[in-house]
Amino acid sequence: KLLSGEGRSRQSSQPVALAAMVCIRQATVEDLIAMQACNLQCLPENYYMKYYFYHMLSWPQLLFVAEDYNKKIVGYVLAKMEDETDDEVHGHITSLAVLRTHRKLGLATKLMRATEAAMIETFAAKFLSLHVRVTNRAALTLYRDTLGFNIDDTDPKYYADQEDAYFMKKTFGPQGAKPDKKKPKASGGLLALQQEKADKGDAKEADEPAEAAKFDPPTREAEADKEGEAEAADKKKKKRGKKK
Repeated sequence: KLLSGEGRSRQSSQPVALAAMVCIRQATVEDLIAMQACNLQCLPENYYMKYYFYHMLSWPQLLFVAEDYNKKIVGYVLAKMEDETDDEVHGHITSLAVLRTHRKLGLATKLMRATEAAMIETFAAKFLSLHVRVTNRAALTLYRDTLGFNIDDTDPKYYADQEDAYFMKKTFGPQGAKPDKKKPKASGGLLALQQEKADKGDAKEADEPAEAAKFDPPTREAEADKEGEAEAADKKKKKRGKKK
């Protein structure tokens, strides 16, 4: 059955409206059961509840959930820090899942962005790593094309069913670099005039030593020298007059 223009517009606006009714927030202990249920519905890699508690107790800043308007958990990200290896301090994604009913809304991207920011801000992570099945094309597109991961290696028979996994990494920018604190430029009205006056005042202060050197008052010695030169010139004039 063909949809009218109005019907098609309503259908196309549904994902946007659905995404707007889902919030990304930090997970709590009360969310762990719902996170596990979401995992069981979406992924073949499942975990005991104690593994979720381990993440929550160790890295509570890194766990995030997607919650709809009915307070239902429709997605989650389970992440941790790898600080006991020879590599630099870095984060690792243990599990990421979104219910099929809420896919293609950008929720997985938002969940990943949230945990990335927490890793950088809280633990100064240098990079982020994860494993993904070599046959999971949708996940590969998300990680590589949207989130900027690169395939670093292939781990053969990584999963329980013997499927290979890509080991992917995303390097973060330099940590601890503070932006230069410059005066913000005011725009318009009184603020702009005040800014202009302040800038002129700064420039004037910088030029004052040079300007003062140009207009230093003459010293007493310099004045005496000038008077002596004037007297000598008068004597020469008088001598020339007598000779004539």
